[in-house]
Amino acid sequence: MTNTTVGILHPGQMGISIAASVQNGGHPVYWASSGRSAGSRTRAEQHGLRDAGTLAELCAACAVVISVCPPAAAEDVAHDVLAHGFTGLYVDANAISPQRAERIAAAVTRGGARFVDGSIIGPPAWKPGTTWLYLSGPDAEEAAALFAAGPAQAIVLGAEISRASALKMVYAAYTKGSTALLAAALGASAALGVRGDLAEQWRREGSGMDEDAPRRARGVTGKAWRFVGEMEEIAATFEEAGLPGGFHAAAADVYRRLARFKDATETPPLEDVLAALQDESVDGL
Repeated sequence: MTNTTVGILHPGQMGISIAASVQNGGHPVYWASSGRSAGSRTRAEQHGLRDAGTLAELCAACAVVISVCPPAAAEDVAHDVLAHGFTGLYVDANAISPQRAERIAAAVTRGGARFVDGSIIGPPAWKPGTTWLYLSGPDAEEAAALFAAGPAQAIVLGAEISRASALKMVYAAYTKGSTALLAAALGASAALGVRGDLAEQWRREGSGMDEDAPRRARGVTGKAWRFVGEMEEIAATFEEAGLPGGFHAAAADVYRRLARFKDATETPPLEDVLAALQDESVDGL
């Protein structure tokens, strides 16, 4: 695949790294600045993305559109692209349930475009061997070829739509779910007056959790707002698979309580994190 024009929706912290991997293969990448934040504009300019201006112009210019957005927006973004008459290859690389991926695939196909299900595991893709883009669907190999130069590593899981999304859901169920559980345990220990005793027990065991748990709870705060929707998608995935979804629905509430730290310029102190975790007024927002 040579000089394929690609559109990225949108160049957030993860999206810009995916765009950079595509550019490394010699493919021009476009974005649409209309309605986007100053941060997105700065990232796009720093990495040499071409500004199509509007979504309509991006859809007209590009043979491939890659969606990297919060899970709750995934369907709306796909429908917006289709509304502009896009008939190329649409790659949904969002953290969504398999059933949502299938709904989007059906809509994309009805609209005359082709669909590839994608999921990203790992941090923003700036180093080789750290970030994997899983792809599934009949046209997955075509999408994977865009990433041949890396550092994001594309892996094709087969022709079955939703397989990539399913893998993301079960993987993040533990990695991000366990962090939510640790944060909740810390919050409860503080509320019950036994936080120091809990840390001391962890020290006796030699598990390192006395340092690791606070580090993980503080470190996730800047991303917690994004994980709310992901936990809800995992809950829906588990329920569809005949398993309880309640744990991850609760994990969504934990991350919802931490979402206040979204725009913080520094990692908050543990005491601020514990106070946020105990704020019941945020649940269900």
